[in-house]
Amino acid sequence: MTGRGLAVALTGALTLSLAVAAPAAAAEPRLGPYGYGKLKIGQTKSQARGTGLIVLKRRDGGCTGFDLKTHRTGRDQVGGYISKKFGVVAIFARKGMKTPRGITLGSTKAQVKKAYPALREDINVWWVPAPGSKKKTQYWFLFDRKNKVYELGLVSPKQDCFN
Repeated sequence: MTGRGLAVALTGALTLSLAVAAPAAAAEPRLGPYGYGKLKIGQTKSQARGTGLIVLKRRDGGCTGFDLKTHRTGRDQVGGYISKKFGVVAIFARKGMKTPRGITLGSTKAQVKKAYPALREDINVWWVPAPGSKKKTQYWFLFDRKNKVYELGLVSPKQDCFN
């Protein structure tokens, strides 16, 4: 059994140890074809804030950067973007986040190609239409020199926040 020991001293001499079970860890939501948990690509800023999952960070022109509350980023990074015109347009993976096909930061290019055979290379990014999204979203991948994923995002093809 996993848990914490709770020591209770009785009359200064007797110690009773009880095992207290740790709460079951909630399963990490997947970075699925439409979003991450209740946060969905296309939601307005108000709808995204209403999920309780994000913290707004900064504005860049017509877009607002955000972080997931449970996956904060550094000062010069964001966990995603919300466009005034298109709503949530990107959710970037953090450590521990996976696609429904098991791809995560650190996966190899070979693993990504096996999971997503339609993977395509563009000028600066590898991408694939997110299966099941009816081409409304794409997974974007950046690979390091060892051909491991160092950036992974769920992105709307209709976005005006970054290139």
